Amino acid sequence: MVKGPEDEIPLWLDDEGAPMSCLEKIKVLNENYAELRQIAQDALEDGVLMGCGEEQMRRAFHQLVDDLVNPYPEKK
Repeated sequence: MVKGPEDEIPLWLDDEGAPMSCLEKIKVLNENYAELRQIAQDALEDGVLMGCGEEQMRRAFHQLVDDLVNPYPEKK
């Protein structure tokens, strides 16, 4: 089976840019990423099937991500 971009999961990095090493944390991040990807894919397909333009859907998704708020104070 050939792997495509949809199968790729990011290398999770800490605040200093080093790869995360805790396997449980990596597992949770990978599961969250896969779940978000599937939800976004489903939403894109729904929008296109209902007549919304693909580019507008993608812009809306980018805006949604840009508008996310980090509730934790920045580490110093």
